[in-house]
Amino acid sequence: MQRRQLGKNGPELTNIGFGAWAIGGPWQFGWGKVDDDVSVKAIYAAIDNGINWIDTAAVYGFGHSEEVVGIAVKGMREKVFIATKCGLVNDGSGNAINNLDPKSIRNEIEDSLKRLQTDYIDLYQIHKPDPKIPVEDSWGTLVELKKEGKTKFIGVSTYDVTQLEKCMKIEQVQSLQPPYSMLKRDYEESVLPYCLKNNIGVVAYSPMQAGLLTGKFDVNKLAEDDWRRKNFFFKEPVLTKALSLVEKLRPMANKSGKTVGQLAIAWVLKNPALTSAIVGARTSEQCKENIQASGYILSEEEIEEINKYLNEFNLKD
Repeated sequence: MQRRQLGKNGPELTNIGFGAWAIGGPWQFGWGKVDDDVSVKAIYAAIDNGINWIDTAAVYGFGHSEEVVGIAVKGMREKVFIATKCGLVNDGSGNAINNLDPKSIRNEIEDSLKRLQTDYIDLYQIHKPDPKIPVEDSWGTLVELKKEGKTKFIGVSTYDVTQLEKCMKIEQVQSLQPPYSMLKRDYEESVLPYCLKNNIGVVAYSPMQAGLLTGKFDVNKLAEDDWRRKNFFFKEPVLTKALSLVEKLRPMANKSGKTVGQLAIAWVLKNPALTSAIVGARTSEQCKENIQASGYILSEEEIEEINKYLNEFNLKD
């Protein structure tokens, strides 16, 4: 698999990472029930087929995703780069709320270390800005954790340029994790260029827009508690428009012997700011299919054609 360096003096990551959001199981933003044995096998498939890093978060299943990752990587910890996140916590009633208070961050990392069955985290990220806590306080806490050896690298998720600039005055931001897909491009305007200019790695999540761009999506197969049922992209009239776009893209993907999902991942990876795309998988089969996007290079003509379709559909959230 192709590898790219993560930010300034960072590690070499495969350009596709294993996304562990869905394997967290039911919670406020869950994807329905999961079978942990199937999840572990999916992680094994990722590692056996060349993926060298996993992205998870403490809030996924309120700790369950991290527990499953910990079980899967036990005995081969040094082979796997583990990224996790802090800052979204259970309010006690099953709702995820922002909390980037320094004390809370420290409690979170200790809990994550236990669930992951490790004594260090490779990349520790702030999950989402907390308007109640100054950026300098939360980011400063991650800097301290790095100095203490609890994490090797530190990054943020869904930050804008102003927030990144505040962090950069204190310590180099190793990476940004934004949502980025053909259907969600708001980070292209200023954030991705800023990251490229300032040597901040970008690990984009949801490159297939939470499964909508896989070419296999069927809304009727969503679990009743699947978070996507309430999401903008999965409601009409956007859903039908997006699925029509998928059909426009299918002949192009087929011509290269690829799926629409693989094309969607390849499109995200063509952005020069990108280090890697975080691609979720719940089964070994899904994981193996996702990996086939790693070496898929779209031609300039194909990119022009895709952009024509995107301008035509003009989907905005």
